Amino acid sequence: MKELLNSRIFVQMRGLTKYTSVLLMLWIGTLTLYLGLGPEVRSKISVTRTQGTQGGAERGAPLIFIGGLPRSGTTLARVMLDAHPSIRCGEETRVVPRILRTRMEWTKTPRERARLAEAGLSDQVLNSAVAAFIRKIIEGHGEPADWLCNKDPFTMKHSVYLSKIFPRAKFILMVRDGRAVVNSIITRKVTVTGFDFNDPKKCLERWNAIIGSMYDQCLQVGPERCMPVYYEQLSLHPELWMHRIMEFLEIPWSDNVLHHQDFIGKPGGASLSQLERSTDQVMKPVNLQALCKWVGFYPQHLVDIIPNIAPMLRRLGYDPMANPPKYDQPDPRIANNTLHVIQHKKMMRNKGLALTD
Repeated sequence: MKELLNSRIFVQMRGLTKYTSVLLMLWIGTLTLYLGLGPEVRSKISVTRTQGTQGGAERGAPLIFIGGLPRSGTTLARVMLDAHPSIRCGEETRVVPRILRTRMEWTKTPRERARLAEAGLSDQVLNSAVAAFIRKIIEGHGEPADWLCNKDPFTMKHSVYLSKIFPRAKFILMVRDGRAVVNSIITRKVTVTGFDFNDPKKCLERWNAIIGSMYDQCLQVGPERCMPVYYEQLSLHPELWMHRIMEFLEIPWSDNVLHHQDFIGKPGGASLSQLERSTDQVMKPVNLQALCKWVGFYPQHLVDIIPNIAPMLRRLGYDPMANPPKYDQPDPRIANNTLHVIQHKKMMRNKGLALTD
């Protein structure tokens, strides 16, 4: 019995030591980052700790987050914005989504939250550190600009959280027909967790789940701060939709955004990564070549059940039975950009929240 008790104590102490080591490393890393950020950002962190994550204490250039599933037009959207003389986006960092996932892990269970609270790591402390880290990454991986944007597709899985730690930030959710997204991922062999190149059905189900989560978060953030943009409509009507995007972002218009290909690799223009799969496509002017490449890709037995395995198609305004699709004749609520405002209001009513028109 004594040996068993000693064994249990040893296991518990080993677990506690491991957990303490992780917290110590986290604290040292956060403290190092904090001390290295400079007085302006440190001031921001101190004020944020006092006023909370939504206290309006955010400083620095306003942030724009562009996201969506890979192969949904996120790169096109960011290079078009990158062409604007007052906006800098840059390549994917790949770091921002990972720190967001890690942040969610820290408080996933009541036990973890209790341990963090016991260590004095409140949500305010963690959120201030995460916000400072993300801003430092975005600011540091390119030239300064009046508006800074980040294009890491999977950040939109955390848009509600980001909207709280960056109260001035705005979000663009790129939306594309899931049949085209899956076709592009498989044929171009773009590695995405949960997507099996040999199983289009499973890929469509995975697309449905992820875009459903991203879309719900966008609706929760609200139409004043999160704007879904359809890749098909941006390709068909670039000037109309870029005007809408710039109005949404409250940034003065520049014709440069309609000629992004002329500013690639030039000072103040868009820089491209040779490691991103969309680089070869966005070096060209906006075109319609990729819109219907998926037609004929799916076997008939799968085409027949797509409405059931990917109901988000219909929710987003696509016709799941249209094969080939009629993107030039979209749902009128997409054409006049009201679909998501309507769905946002419906979501809020379902939550029992009062809305004013």
